[in-house]
This record gives sequence, C-alpha cells and structure tokens, in this order.
Amino acid sequence: MIFDPILDKPQDECGVFGMFSPEPLDLAWFTYLGLFALQHRGQEAAGMCVSDGEKFHVEKDLGLVTQVFDERRLDSVRLANARVSIGHVRYSTTGSNLRFNAQPLTTRTNKGILGLAHNGNFVNAREVRNDMLMQGALFQTTNDSEVMLNLIARESHMDLVEATAAAMKRLKGGFACVLMSRTQLLGFRDPNGVRPLVIGQRDDHAYVIASEPCALYAVGARLIRDVQPGELVWIDRTGLHSMMVAPRQPTPCAFEWIYFARSDSQLDGADAHESRIRMGHQLAREHPVDADIVVPVPDSGIGAAIGYARESGIPFDYGLYKNPYAGRTFIAPTQEARELKVKMKLSPTSAVRGKRVVLVDDSIVRGTTSRQIVNLLREAGALEVHFRVSSPPIKHPCFYGIDTAARKELVASTHSIEEIRDLIGADTLTFISEQGIREAVGGPGLCLACFNGEYPAGTPLLNDVDKLALEV
Repeated sequence: MIFDPILDKPQDECGVFGMFSPEPLDLAWFTYLGLFALQHRGQEAAGMCVSDGEKFHVEKDLGLVTQVFDERRLDSVRLANARVSIGHVRYSTTGSNLRFNAQPLTTRTNKGILGLAHNGNFVNAREVRNDMLMQGALFQTTNDSEVMLNLIARESHMDLVEATAAAMKRLKGGFACVLMSRTQLLGFRDPNGVRPLVIGQRDDHAYVIASEPCALYAVGARLIRDVQPGELVWIDRTGLHSMMVAPRQPTPCAFEWIYFARSDSQLDGADAHESRIRMGHQLAREHPVDADIVVPVPDSGIGAAIGYARESGIPFDYGLYKNPYAGRTFIAPTQEARELKVKMKLSPTSAVRGKRVVLVDDSIVRGTTSRQIVNLLREAGALEVHFRVSSPPIKHPCFYGIDTAARKELVASTHSIEEIRDLIGADTLTFISEQGIREAVGGPGLCLACFNGEYPAGTPLLNDVDKLALEV
C-alpha cells in the first residue's frame, strides 16, 4: 500500500478535474484552482490540458500544483478562447512516479487529439494491454490510463462517445475519468462507483466534472449531482448529456468517508464530516471506556473524536499539535530519523498531563507511527492511552487505486488485535465494526475489500510472482 511517509496512512489515490464553457473563459486558471482544491488526493504530480477548439495545450510535471504551475507554465497553457480543459493530481499507484507517467495523457487519433485524466485502477489492464501489444499497439507509459486511451482510439468507426462507452464495457475495476477532445468534455465512472465523480455548473453555464465537490466550489460552481456508477456523461455546446453504459452496482470505497475525502465534501449523498462524526458515535457505543479526555490524531481523527466525545460524554480536547509546515521534503534514511520526523509533525500538548486519554485515529496500517504517538502521550504525562480506530483492521490489498506491495506491511494481516495493542503500547485497542461503518456512512453499499477481502469490482489475474508479493 502507498503510505504517508510520516503518519503511516494510505495515500489518497488521485484527483481529476474537467471544465467545459460555451463561452471563452480562462480555463487554465480555473483548472489550477480546481486542482489546488484536490491537492489532498495527490501530491506527486500535476498536469492539465486546455483547448480552444483548435489548439490543444498540455503542461504537466512532478510536484505540487503550485510547484508545477508557476506563472510561466500557467501562461503556457492559457488560450484566449478556451472552451475545454482537464486536470489531474497524482499519486503513483499503477505506474512508477516518473515524469512520463504524469497525467493527463494525450494521444492523436482519428477523432483528433484526446486527453485523459484517470483515478483508480483497471484490474484487467494487463490482459487488455497484452492483447493490444500482440496486435501491434504501442505504449509509452506504464500506467492504466494509456490502455483506456488505446481502446478508445482503436474504435475508428465510432464517434468519441460510442468509443468511450465501448472501452468502459471492456475494462473492469474501480475508476473515475475525465476525457476531452477539442470540443467535448466526458466523464465516466465504473459500475460499482468505487471512485467518486461529481458534476457542477456555474452561473455562466460552464460545467465542471471533478473528484470531489470542493473542486466545484473553488471555481464558483454549484453541485448538481454525482456521476452515477456505470454512467457516461458528456458536455458540448448543446449542453449536458448522459447514458448508462452498465447496470449500477454501487459499492463506493469506504475509505472516502473514513479518510480520503475532504471533510467539506459530500459524495453519493453522504457528507464526509458528518459520517466521521457518526463513526465516532458508533465507536463509543461499541467500545466504551472510562477516561478523562478524547484526543484526535490530527487531522484525520478529528471528526470521529468529536463523535466519540459527544456519545460518551468525555470532554474533547486537542492533545496533539500538528505542525502544518512539516511536509514531504526529505527522506529519512534511518529509523531514528523517521521517528524524529513524527516528532516534527506531531507534538503533545499539556491537555494530556495526568489524564486517561482516549486516542482516536482513522486507521492503523503498519503500527509504527501509532506506537510513537502513544509514546509521545505517555512522555507528556498521560496516565492511560486507550486507542480507538474509526475503521476496521486493514487486512487485505486494494486493487482499485491504492496499491499494496506486500501484505506483510499490513499489521492486521499478521497480528491479532491484542498483539497490535502490545506492539503500539496502548492500554486498550479497539476498531469499529464493518456494520458500524455501514451505518455511519449510510446510503449505498460500500466497498470494504481492504477489511474483509471481498472485491466487488473484481481482482486482477495474478502471476506467481504477484501472488507471492501480496502474501509475503
């Protein structure tokens, strides 16, 4: 699994953004704003494409949005009569973190130049790629998105909408994509809706498609609705159009509400912040404890900690300070250096001194950072530390956009809860139940594959080397 190198968290896959305007707008600037709002979903690379109906400008590179798009680069994609744009922020899931894997990807086809930005993984991408290689196809990157572009381009007898629908039917997995030509913007989502995608509109009738509503608000658009699982939408000068390509089987990723989505986002009818508060309520009902203070691990544990405090009646307080300037700017070569990085990012406050603490976090992946946080609280004078986790134990790899290299890195796959408690040094340790997550989020069914190993959108065909890597 891809981890936050400091806080030992699963990383937030990718973020996509697209915009279509019937009248000329500064779409480079609006796309920049949308990507900035989605920065939490990907911090390794950023890019955008902009078209005015004739020219097609692309700029992308490794780095944060503000690093990639300085004034010179932003000006390089500005077009006076821009009508269509897409953008992408990326973590490297499928495909290594190299510049040529940055998105959007572009290609020339009989339908003109196309640009694609993609969040998630196609679980059958390898088989489809191999089939096309045997038929003479060429690939310039190592990521899934190029497979989708090749499938669309090969349907030369179809228009862009028909070809995209045909490609959607061929590929399986969890994905949400925006696709653009010189004159159209398309958005589509897998039949299970594992990865999120929403539609918005501005007062000037410009449409926006993005991973989360926060990107809509950043460009002055209001939320219209989610793209439905299995749905293909497209926007041109005649407006917004839609077709259902595959039957809806909604099982969106539970981690969107547990951790990934910004707290001000609403996805598939469920509010992220309110869902996290309900997780805390559920945790308190399932796992009460006699304590003096409820402390979140910032920022991801705040919502659940608020809910736990409200349900239990135990006061909420900030017992940990998070340094907002401790970023991913250097590599820690030794264990001592890695532990110092945690102390750079988190430090205890006087609120925990002499207190029995309920420590609330959204997940435990490897347990190494959790142990350090428990030690920080004890060193600051906490009498007891009771760890409460607002997700079930993570035991299985994710194939839908959160890469897992080896199951041995998932502490819950090799240790019992009591063994994890001993490893991290807490007085007690409990996790929310799967049913508790379902009740907290509500709405559609959820993908809980990383907790229970049940994969609603299929799994890749693994060779022996792959299987060994996931099991070891």
